[in-house]
Amino acid sequence: MVGTAIGIGAWGLITGVAMGNSGLGVPLMLFMSLVVFAGSAQLAVLPLLTSGAPLWVVWATALCVNLRFVIFSAMWRPYLMGQPFGVRLRVAYFTADLNYVLFMRRFPEPRPAPEQLPYFWGGVAMNWTAWQVPSIIGIVLADSVPVHWGFGFAGTLALMGLALALLTDRATGVAGLVAGCAAVAAYALPLKLNIVVAIAAAVAIGLLMDHTTPRAQPAPVDDGT
Repeated sequence: MVGTAIGIGAWGLITGVAMGNSGLGVPLMLFMSLVVFAGSAQLAVLPLLTSGAPLWVVWATALCVNLRFVIFSAMWRPYLMGQPFGVRLRVAYFTADLNYVLFMRRFPEPRPAPEQLPYFWGGVAMNWTAWQVPSIIGIVLADSVPVHWGFGFAGTLALMGLALALLTDRATGVAGLVAGCAAVAAYALPLKLNIVVAIAAAVAIGLLMDHTTPRAQPAPVDDGT
């Protein structure tokens, strides 16, 4: 997670600056940063909060933006379904996109193992800190951080570098290409639903390739007869 901290911190800072310039009270912004812990949802609902939109619209927008976590949790179920309910709740709060990606890369087999939770919490320690500290700095010092510094774009470049590093074989390359095309094709959808479309398309093509790719047969065992 150390390699992703720069990108995460850049996004956290620009999100904090956007919140700091929104006109909301500082206690509310700090509460939102610590409790919501979802940059895309925070940026999506800020204009709604400042314009006085109905609360149900705010909740619906945040829900649509974060629908990708339903897919993440479904993929994580074989790993965590045996954990106590309280542990699963804590994992749900700390779950983030890069935690999911790196976890699945480290543990590709969908079965529980004792080293999985320590690995997850180690990543969380870096991910959560790398997000919250810059976000809070952005909220408190919003007037002192010029938006033309381009932190958002820097964060995008850093995260793109990580994504490209994860495309290590034909299956991940095709899934990444399909996800990118789907995100662009569905860009006009409201509430950033193109993100959900892209993730669903990548998962679908990944499952299709997994079921259609011939598996290598084990070599016959010589029993000496």
